[in-house]
Amino acid sequence: MNNKDDEKHKVEEGEESPSHSQQTVSDDDEIDYSVKPEFYDPELDDKDEVWVQKKRGGRTSDAILNCPACFTTLCLDCQRHDRNVTQYRAMFVVNCKIKSEQVVAHLGSKRKRGKKGRGSSEAKAGSDMGKTYKRVCCSVCSTEVGVIDEEEVYHFFNVIPSES
Repeated sequence: MNNKDDEKHKVEEGEESPSHSQQTVSDDDEIDYSVKPEFYDPELDDKDEVWVQKKRGGRTSDAILNCPACFTTLCLDCQRHDRNVTQYRAMFVVNCKIKSEQVVAHLGSKRKRGKKGRGSSEAKAGSDMGKTYKRVCCSVCSTEVGVIDEEEVYHFFNVIPSES
């Protein structure tokens, strides 16, 4: 046999293959379980809770809002909308960027109400006329998560809420 045939014969027998080698050791055999991993902190949840409470200033929140695409935290202190339970509003946010070049105009509701609710609803519809909103996106993955109005109140509609 020539050299190429010898090499081919050795590989076929498993002598050169790492999966058949006597020196191959599984990952489990290499891990020393007596040493705690550096990234493990048993008090981390308690530390995180203290941090969140400090950021909120003692206020309670209806939810903690997260990006639906990458689960990045967007808001720690928000109010749930009275009628649209999947919408939230907030004044203080994190990990959000405002798309100032993308303005959305809101023309208000054009539905007419009966005599019973005419006074207050017309005033409210009139106050919504001509409001402009800017799109708000997650600063990590750029997913659109809501809008911000002229009074700098964020309105979130594309978020994942979690218990606060």
